[in-house]
Amino acid sequence: MCGIAGSVNYFFPEKNIFSQLIHRGPDEQGSFQHNNINFYHFRLSILDIASGKQPMHLDDKYTIVYNGEIFNHTEIRQEQHLTGSTNSDTETLLLLYSKLGKEFLHLLDGMFVFAIFDKTQNKIFIARDRAGVKPLYYFYDGEKFIFASELNALNEVLPLEICPEHFYQYLRFGTFYKRNTPYKNVKELYAGSYLEIDCQSLELKETKWWDVHRFYNNKCNDSFQESLSRTDAILHNAVKRRLESSELEVGAFLSGGIDSGLVTSIAHQYNPGIKTFTISFDGAYDESLLARQVAEKYQTNHHEIKISFDNLQNDVEKILSNYGEPFFDSSAIPSFYVSKAAKEHVSVILNGDGADELFGGYRRYVPFARYDFFTSSALVRGISGTLKQILPPSNEKKSTYNYFYRLLSFASLMGPEVYLSAGVDIFEGFSQYFRQPEQHYLSEYFEDFNRINQSKLRGIDKIMNLDFEINLFNDMLVKMDIATMANSQEGRSPFLCKEFLEYIPTLPGEYKIRGKKTKVLLRTLAEKYLPPALIHQPKRGFEIPLKKWVNHELNDIIRSYLTSTGPLYENFIEAHFVSQLLDNKTSVPEEKRAKMLWTLFSMEVWYRKIHRKH
Repeated sequence: MCGIAGSVNYFFPEKNIFSQLIHRGPDEQGSFQHNNINFYHFRLSILDIASGKQPMHLDDKYTIVYNGEIFNHTEIRQEQHLTGSTNSDTETLLLLYSKLGKEFLHLLDGMFVFAIFDKTQNKIFIARDRAGVKPLYYFYDGEKFIFASELNALNEVLPLEICPEHFYQYLRFGTFYKRNTPYKNVKELYAGSYLEIDCQSLELKETKWWDVHRFYNNKCNDSFQESLSRTDAILHNAVKRRLESSELEVGAFLSGGIDSGLVTSIAHQYNPGIKTFTISFDGAYDESLLARQVAEKYQTNHHEIKISFDNLQNDVEKILSNYGEPFFDSSAIPSFYVSKAAKEHVSVILNGDGADELFGGYRRYVPFARYDFFTSSALVRGISGTLKQILPPSNEKKSTYNYFYRLLSFASLMGPEVYLSAGVDIFEGFSQYFRQPEQHYLSEYFEDFNRINQSKLRGIDKIMNLDFEINLFNDMLVKMDIATMANSQEGRSPFLCKEFLEYIPTLPGEYKIRGKKTKVLLRTLAEKYLPPALIHQPKRGFEIPLKKWVNHELNDIIRSYLTSTGPLYENFIEAHFVSQLLDNKTSVPEEKRAKMLWTLFSMEVWYRKIHRKH
């Protein structure tokens, strides 16, 4: 795990790029220059510590800078009869590129972004892993090309200009949609994609080399028991690979749910006494007791991190600023704290990312297993809309009534809006207060939605396909990458292994959702490994009481930002509506109000601390 950066036709002071990426690679730094090309590498030494220095070269033809891990690289070397001078997966990538060209990507089980300068063709080849675990942002204006692992690095070396229409996407999704960023001419390389840059003409071509939608359309006929056995075997292999691909000790995050519990239970078989980490704090969201049951069952070296939010006002700006863009997901706060505490013990950590999106872990999936709300008839929409107008809004996030009320909400909407309501549901129903009418800023989303909705998939597969492409990519993986790398730590998710990504989407929806039961396949597998108390618990994670924070602990700082002179939000949303939100003088339900205010606050922190840099 590292940080990378580079450029064509642009030279910037090394101290600028170093200051923004050193936390991703504090152990060793290197650079490479050739004609109009610059490469930079920041290394967090984990594998082949002695010989894995980058940039790495092969035969004076190829030079690579690389961020990530290829967990099956030793197996690939044997299968492809590759011989190198090191044991580094970095060299494996160079050897594969030399032998197979870009087609080798399909062999890799890993999380990666790498840039290879091909001197023989005078071009740069940049590729990203299937799910997009490892990040890559690039600036391109036709005259120069600059890439980096984090947006803050690009912002440090370039005078970047805000792209207004993308902020409307942020207000609806809580993130910038897919490849988009806050800036003009700055894109994120999308998951499962690669770039080819001609270093002479600066012609740029982006290609999708892997697409989860193809696997949702390729249904397999495995029985439930066959799928269960295969899932068990894949998870064992994925955990084993992620433990063995490190010369440093590997630990595991442990929440109160089955995902991290399964990872921990299997990791214990290969690494008895593995160090596990969970967070504990007062209130209804404390899951440390459930996590402790797993730790005790497998006698892990357990660390229960008691988090005090007494200093939250002092920390929140720094934590949010790490993202380099407005970032809505408030669970970034506990994720940062638990990673910071775990870093005192280990530099490599296992997590359960991807299990919910692949195996059906969200409660909103349940109704879609029975009915395709994306294609609701006018009658269903009309009845649902009428009932919603009659009933009072819900103020309790996890109540049965809230679930029913939200069900009515998205049942009353047209196709693309259904997903927005069923997902983060921030300004849904209140976008009339936006300064710009709903039009072109959602055009990319409408195109993606229609592509999936017009397929022959069932409703459950459609929403899970959308979540993989949007929620997992733009939110969950970004959150974990920044939370860990801000603390110079590498996170690894066995559930995002190549085999799961290409197998689980092919399984029938009833293997994931059955009645009101979510994540059926994993829950059944959990009966083999976990204490009974965990198996039928609702989805768990490092959650926080956002409504309480907004009304109490962070009330002063949120109010200060949103009532300051010249806030950014005034360009996109009516100021009087925000004022009413602050004073709680609207009909917005309490949980939704908290999400709205947090979304706006996160945007203002980015604007003041990062974009305006003061």
